[in-house]
Amino acid sequence: MTMGKIIFYEDRNFQGRSYETSSDCPDMTSYLSRCHSCRVESGCFMVYDRSNFMGNQYFVRRGEYGDYQRMGMSDCIRSCRNIPMHRGNFRMRMYEKENFGGQMHELSDDCESLPDRFRMNDMQSCHVMDGHWLMYDQPHYRGRQMYLRPGEYRNMRDMSMQMSSSPMKFMSMRRILDSCY
Repeated sequence: MTMGKIIFYEDRNFQGRSYETSSDCPDMTSYLSRCHSCRVESGCFMVYDRSNFMGNQYFVRRGEYGDYQRMGMSDCIRSCRNIPMHRGNFRMRMYEKENFGGQMHELSDDCESLPDRFRMNDMQSCHVMDGHWLMYDQPHYRGRQMYLRPGEYRNMRDMSMQMSSSPMKFMSMRRILDSCY
């Protein structure tokens, strides 16, 4: 499995001390007092503005990110998660209600608008069977983001409340493809 590589910098525009990693980092303060820019050498990562993969999330792929405030992050980066490359099928079951209740739809490709495609106004639970997915709180892949890896998610609203200060509605989702490697 190919791992990504990311370098974090204390200051904007790749200045100050740096920290390089290819794996998950639940608390950046162990390495840097703050983090305001990064350079993704390879792979894909989710970066978070709170420790332990909490707070606002932002997806980054190969490239340079010189100023986190321009990316929409409210604070500096406190943790990051490596997104492993997935080759194969993508499959997710989405449910209208929590605990896998109500209307169910299966998805194996990107969905630009949950309401338009499935007549669902929100997704309260889901089961990711295959692949890694990026969820958005607005149609057309805009707004706040949340990363989902294979597993069962029984209460998406509670999960989003734990991650950030306000609940998310999930209106679009896309597969994280190996093209970022």
